[in-house]
Amino acid sequence: MLDAVRDCVLAYGVRRTTVTEVARRAGVSRMSVYRRWPDVQSLVGDLMSREWHRVIVAARDGGDAGAPVRERLVAQSVAAAAALRVHPLLRKIIDVDPEILLPYLLHRRGAGQDEMLAFLVEAIAAGQADGSIRAGEPARLARAVLLTAQSFVLSMPTVADAYDPADLDTELSTLLDVYLRPGQE
Repeated sequence: MLDAVRDCVLAYGVRRTTVTEVARRAGVSRMSVYRRWPDVQSLVGDLMSREWHRVIVAARDGGDAGAPVRERLVAQSVAAAAALRVHPLLRKIIDVDPEILLPYLLHRRGAGQDEMLAFLVEAIAAGQADGSIRAGEPARLARAVLLTAQSFVLSMPTVADAYDPADLDTELSTLLDVYLRPGQE
């Protein structure tokens, strides 16, 4: 079902996606869709959660497993930001239906943001335990990391000008590394 929603959103955008079209693409009845989701917005919310989860898992599984936690966490955060920035679903939403993202930016966190925060809190605590990440409340540090990385995903097109995104990813890496480094309290 979520694959059908993804196809519809990529083809038409969120506002033009209908439960009827999702059901047709999924090969099920509209009632089958309505049994699980009350509307298209719920379908899209679950789709975004699934897609962002996949990006987080791919980033988390990358990097040098033998490196200090801070080094891995910075690399994983930059990789996730870079992947999200070019993710087809996010690009389509930003290009066609950007208002869909406003609640997640201004009023409440989504499941993907909660998952990223949980990952960051765990990684920061592990980095503090191995001495590679500075002291401080892991939940507070995680929020600062997420806010920083999120700006590199969503604001990059408006402020990057002629800079190569890879060059700015290097800057994100430096920002996060310096922020998390012991002695920066």
